[in-house]
Amino acid sequence: MAVRDQIIADGHSVDWVKRLDEAGEAIHSAVFELVLLDLMLPDGRGLDFLKRRRVAGDATPVIVLTARDQISDRIAALDAGADDYLVKPFDLFELSARIRAVGRRYSGNPNPLVSIGDLDVDLAARSVRRGGKLVPLTAREWSLFEAFVQRPHQLMSKPQLEERLYSFDSEVESNTIEVYIARLRKKLGAGVIETLRGMGYRLGSPGGSA
Repeated sequence: MAVRDQIIADGHSVDWVKRLDEAGEAIHSAVFELVLLDLMLPDGRGLDFLKRRRVAGDATPVIVLTARDQISDRIAALDAGADDYLVKPFDLFELSARIRAVGRRYSGNPNPLVSIGDLDVDLAARSVRRGGKLVPLTAREWSLFEAFVQRPHQLMSKPQLEERLYSFDSEVESNTIEVYIARLRKKLGAGVIETLRGMGYRLGSPGGSA
């Protein structure tokens, strides 16, 4: 599926289900940062599913993807709690931009430009500069670093970080997170990610100690 492949290429992990009952089971078994929702599914209407999730108190951001292009359909989806509405067919790069925009809105970073010590991070361009010089990051490295930037004060556990890599490998080795955090510290500064032993990791100061 082109949409799934595009999202994975952007560095996100993806769970894809084709029915509303499967979607309900997935949401109850895992924490998702964003949902892409079609309005017409084999076992019901996506709009009804969205309404039920909002009534239940689920604030997970939702982008509706649909061929229904009437203004009334758009208004109904937004009134039901959708955060954005994209009409098929759409450009995959526009979808990527919409996902980034909604993600920033919920992460507390509406501005895609973030400064951390001597690092200048562009969340939209998925780039990092250190002292004005571009630092090349692999897709995996960026995916993990982005998780910290989007939650600057939040402690993140190893299992939470491992989920960021599921789209790249079917299995995550036991020391994968440690390996990539070491790489990020080498490229961005020893203190860019702090370790709280036995608890997890959080964003630190690039000039500080690890």
